[in-house]
Amino acid sequence: MYRIICLIVGYCFGLLQFSIIYGKLKGFDIRKEGSGNAGTTNMIRSKGVSAGLAVFLGDVLKATVAILLMYFIFQGRLPDSELYIVKIWTALGVILGHDYPFYLNFKGGKGIASTAGFIIAWHWACVIMGFITFFTPYLITKYVSLGSLCLYSAFMIMTVIMGQLGYLGATTQAGLIEIYVILFGLTLLAFYQHRGNIQRLLDGTERKTYLSNKKNHVSAD
Repeated sequence: MYRIICLIVGYCFGLLQFSIIYGKLKGFDIRKEGSGNAGTTNMIRSKGVSAGLAVFLGDVLKATVAILLMYFIFQGRLPDSELYIVKIWTALGVILGHDYPFYLNFKGGKGIASTAGFIIAWHWACVIMGFITFFTPYLITKYVSLGSLCLYSAFMIMTVIMGQLGYLGATTQAGLIEIYVILFGLTLLAFYQHRGNIQRLLDGTERKTYLSNKKNHVSAD
């Protein structure tokens, strides 16, 4: 039962589309700008780095807050062996809510900023891994999509390694398998959401994203 509760609560948090909220406050609809994606990268390219970072922070926080909220609610009510299961089901809900918001015809973002929030709430070691596996390929190539996919792949691998080495608390082997299956599904979802980016990367036509408004403008031209 608690899994369903975590999934529903997470989904409700995921429905907070900060790119849409920011756009309404500023008088525009990000879905009609640039690539049309309601996410951080399109916000940076279309409206500037500060706008993109504001959206990124909101999407990160909604995941972190949702996961930690459910963790602390169930801490003491469930065995320690199930607390990481609480986290994974809440994260699943947040990312599904972000990617597929019912009130936007199930067309949201790609879930990477929310995944960053998920990683923050998951384990401190994964935060370090996240910085390295995202920013190394991004800083070399300036492809956000490549950094995002490297991040997800590394997160999946690191979680399995940590789980098998006993770093995910008292989680049982059955619980670990449940975590691995859900995280593998989220990884596949991330690759599916980036299928267009993957094709452009292969074709050499993927657009670069810079942490500079001037460079993004030049790149767009």
